[in-house]
Formats: sequence, structure tokens, C-alpha cells
Amino acid sequence: MKPRRRKAKGEPTIALINVVFLMLIFFLIAGTLAPPLDPELTLVNTADLDSAAPPEGLVINADGTLQADGQPIASAQDYYATHDAETVRVVPDQALPAKTLLQIGAALREAGAETVLIATERSIQ
Repeated sequence: MKPRRRKAKGEPTIALINVVFLMLIFFLIAGTLAPPLDPELTLVNTADLDSAAPPEGLVINADGTLQADGQPIASAQDYYATHDAETVRVVPDQALPAKTLLQIGAALREAGAETVLIATERSIQ
């Protein structure tokens, strides 16, 4: 009787394909999809810059009180009556509830403002 020759087990290609696809998905998710900034570009550092409200802006404090030009204002309608402009800039405090901001924006629109702009702080980081 002849001894049977054992077949050499081949490498499992399915496992290899799975590993390659998992690596592909990992690098797609972890990699940068947006083009990088120009390496020679140096961004402006505004850490030490004093921030100020834009001119003729309606400042809304965290408690919902309104100010314009450093003076308290009773309501958004009073502000619009004295600054009759098509575009109104609003500078809300970060802690101001969104509901209050929306109410003030709606009051300005009802008073006649065509556009209400909200001034925010923007950061790239």
C-alpha cells in the first residue's frame, strides 16, 4: 500500500482580502480627506487681540438684557426704531439661550429689519 501524499494547505486568501479591506477602510477614515494648507502659509495669531463688538451692533448679554453703544436698551423694537437699518448686527453672549436669541431675532424682523446678522467667534482649531 502506497502512503497517501498529504496535500499542502494553501494560504487562506479570504483572510488576506479581509485584512486588506479593513486596512483600506481604516486609512480612508483616519486619513485627511481635505487638501492640506499651503506649508508656507502662516496663520494669524489673535490670542492677544482684544475683541470688540462691531459698530452699531445690538449686544445681548447672557441674561437676555440688550445694549447698544454701551447703553441699555429696553427691547429689540426700541433698538430698531433708533437704528432704522435694513441689516441689524446682533452680538450674543455665548451663554445666551438659543430660544432667547431666536425671540430677539424674530422681534427685529417684526420691527422691519430685513436681515439679522449674528456675530460669532470662528476658530480653525
